[in-house]
Amino acid sequence: MAPSPTPPTGPDGAGRPGSPELVDFAVDLTAQEALRQAQVLAAIGPDWDPIEVLRGEEAAYDLLYSGLDADQQRLYDDLVAAGVLPRRGGGRAAA
Repeated sequence: MAPSPTPPTGPDGAGRPGSPELVDFAVDLTAQEALRQAQVLAAIGPDWDPIEVLRGEEAAYDLLYSGLDADQQRLYDDLVAAGVLPRRGGGRAAA
């Protein structure tokens, strides 16, 4: 008589005699995501203007990279050449 094959085992014990069967488990977060989005939009309010926010961020970056001394300008140019920072305003940091 040939020995019976050993049942497959894994780190979770699946396939061992007496171990529980794996069960398909799925969660639908659609309702939760809709609630989260509604809460975010309520928190930022009706006056939020994403285009104006983007303009403000661009102005902040322009200010950040303006008035650089020679060493700072050299470092900025090196970072632009390396592709770390985008070129801003006419080739110089100050826009």
